[in-house]
Amino acid sequence: MTSKELAKLLGLSETSVSFALNGKAGVSTQTRNRVLEAAEKYGMPPRRPAAPSAGTICLLYYRKHGAVLNDSSFFTELTEGVEQKCAEEGWRVSLVNVYSPEDLEIQIRELSNMKTAGLMILGTEMKQDDFNILPFAEIPCLLLDNHFISARIDSVQINNTDGAFTAANYLIKKLKVQPGYLHSSYPINNFDQRTEGFHKALRHNGMSVSNIVVHELTPSIDGAFADMTAILESGEKPVRSYFADNDQIAIGAMRALREKGFRIPEDVALIGFDDIPMCSYTEPPLSTVHVPKHHMGIVAAERLLSAIRTGDRYSVNIEISTNLVLRRTI
Repeated sequence: MTSKELAKLLGLSETSVSFALNGKAGVSTQTRNRVLEAAEKYGMPPRRPAAPSAGTICLLYYRKHGAVLNDSSFFTELTEGVEQKCAEEGWRVSLVNVYSPEDLEIQIRELSNMKTAGLMILGTEMKQDDFNILPFAEIPCLLLDNHFISARIDSVQINNTDGAFTAANYLIKKLKVQPGYLHSSYPINNFDQRTEGFHKALRHNGMSVSNIVVHELTPSIDGAFADMTAILESGEKPVRSYFADNDQIAIGAMRALREKGFRIPEDVALIGFDDIPMCSYTEPPLSTVHVPKHHMGIVAAERLLSAIRTGDRYSVNIEISTNLVLRRTI
């Protein structure tokens, strides 16, 4: 017998039967017992009751401009890591989008007055001024994919500086020339830190930071393609190699270069950052800096849940290391 047939037999809605069979709230004890007795009588397999929830964690997506924090696989994997760990520990995750510092401040104050046990902010697009106005005292909080020196809350971020240094240093050692930089036209802290790592690699190899060829491109595939196409059509020649702030910039620039007749990697070599799935399917496949995004989400959830359980208010900044993935663009 199916749930639908059982609902019809008992004169109940399918939703009520489903709630009763799955141990969810929303039906009376009398109705639940009636449904379970009928299910046993008609040979329906018993279902494991849903584990009681320990509480709710709110994950706020701060979309200041949306140019970087889009629906790409990077942020999907990050979120899945958070949700997986919370589910394993019996916690629900509520996802909320906010679009301005003022809205974020309001949301945090409201969450503090509700039964929300902890707050995680995906702050990729957040700047210091946005952070400074926020109230954080009421509930345990964690900043994900960003960090501020003045912060008094936990944070989990990428080790951007080391990742960019490794990529740029590899380009220099491999090709023996100074690489160019495909820099995001939208500023975020992650990209600032990658710039620092890129500059560090140049200085490490005795090269001048003042001589860098920098192209500012929109941090999306289509935007970077349009921007790089305009640069090439203006008559500017590409340099022998480039490090890009993210994979989408690298992929868009590579597409523009190939359409203008440049061979990859024979004429121009490229390394991106993030290792989004598309890197494996570009032509040629893109070399990049791998970020363990799913693991990063798990680590963030572990830290926030630990703070909730222990009441620990001593903040930590956790940096997630990266590794270079070499494919065929160098």
